[in-house]
Amino acid sequence: MIQLHNVTKSHSRGATTVQALRGVSGQIATGSFTFIVGPSGSGKSTLLYLLGALEEPTSGEVRVNGRTLASLSRQERDDYRRTQVGFVFQNFNLLSNLNAVDNVLVPFLPGGINAALRGRAVDILNRVGLGERLSHRPNQLSGGEQQRVAIARALLKQPKLILADEPTGELDSENGAEVFGYLRALHAEQGATVVVVTHDERYFLETDVVWRLRDGRLENGVES
Repeated sequence: MIQLHNVTKSHSRGATTVQALRGVSGQIATGSFTFIVGPSGSGKSTLLYLLGALEEPTSGEVRVNGRTLASLSRQERDDYRRTQVGFVFQNFNLLSNLNAVDNVLVPFLPGGINAALRGRAVDILNRVGLGERLSHRPNQLSGGEQQRVAIARALLKQPKLILADEPTGELDSENGAEVFGYLRALHAEQGATVVVVTHDERYFLETDVVWRLRDGRLENGVES
């Protein structure tokens, strides 16, 4: 369960203070598929970064499974991101000098890579339709293929929480639908909580939770 209570986030830009979030409260149930939508500058990505412990709130509280993220030590935050959270970003964040398999394995490099883990990476890439592209580097892959590598990287650690920031923003409609198909299939299989920031509402289902942000506030009144 994710809980937010009166969360604010401010950014300083020179002499100007920008209020990215203005008192957001709500909860996201374990195992749900939640969309965060709103116009540019509404605070969507900022909220996602708070859930992933990439940033800390200026005030208020973000709790995940009973733990307040801001109270974690730096090592505990690193462990949380590495072991519990799978990130999927719009720009893929792949390393240009590594092939598809090694890009999937990047989060595991600090602990070492064994044959079993490499085999799991290959299996996941096969599942997302990249079995014939394992040795290809990012510049040899299409945008849709690169995003599937990013999804495989996020899912290799079997995360409890998947955070996706505009995962289809750089893709055409066909590839976008394909990427959401993989996200939903793997969400159903693993039971992970999925939170997606997007501008595109074509991929919504009736069972999804939708948070609508505007000017840093939650418009649709989700209560904590």
